Amino acid sequence: GTTTATLLAQAMVREGMKNVAAGANPMILKRGMEKAVQTIVDEIQKISRPVDKKDAIAQVASISASDEEIGKL
Repeated sequence: GTTTATLLAQAMVREGMKNVAAGANPMILKRGMEKAVQTIVDEIQKISRPVDKKDAIAQVASISASDEEIGKL
């Protein structure tokens, strides 16, 4: 989750800086990134589902924390 997001952000910044150094327009790159983010958010929303039952919430928490005991809290 957070590690993946951090690595993706780092790669986006690194590649963006390379493109700007090569002469790309930073505002066009920014708009492209914003469009990509919106597309990703839209796709995640399409496949997401609500989690409202206690056992389902515990399961999500256990997976997120990599610890079943934490999930039960």
